[in-house]
Amino acid sequence: MIHEAIEDFAAALPRMGALAGLDLGTKTIGIAVSDTARMVASPLTTIRRTRFTADAAELDRLLESRAIVGLVVGLPRNMDGSEGPRAQSTRAFARNLNSRAPLAIAFGDERLSTVAAERALLEADTTRKRRAEVIDHVAASYILQGALDRLHRIAPQTGGKT
Repeated sequence: MIHEAIEDFAAALPRMGALAGLDLGTKTIGIAVSDTARMVASPLTTIRRTRFTADAAELDRLLESRAIVGLVVGLPRNMDGSEGPRAQSTRAFARNLNSRAPLAIAFGDERLSTVAAERALLEADTTRKRRAEVIDHVAASYILQGALDRLHRIAPQTGGKT
């Protein structure tokens, strides 16, 4: 089920279990995962997009192998908070993904996540080639960490159901 409010997402999650974050691009999907206590987001991988069915199958495999209980999808809002065509495309992707395998899904603010990821990689003196390889899943970890932080403000002991 897709939840617009983070509070509803938190209520739908089991007490423990890892979450995944997605940074959807037109050519790639960056994926990050949390620990089961939902404290820290870690970049995992980036998959090249082909068509929805193949992309969803690859996501299903990754989510199942990590026992993911919820998904945070980066929503690309404009700087003024409005939603454009990319946000609508992201919402459609989430709806299609949800119809395949019901999983608690929330949207995370993705504004400036790529900028933050790029800055962190530059500070780590990462080469341009390596930055290009990892930027999407590092951005996904920023999106997921933002959601984890919000979940802990809602339910500090569990990050989810109490």
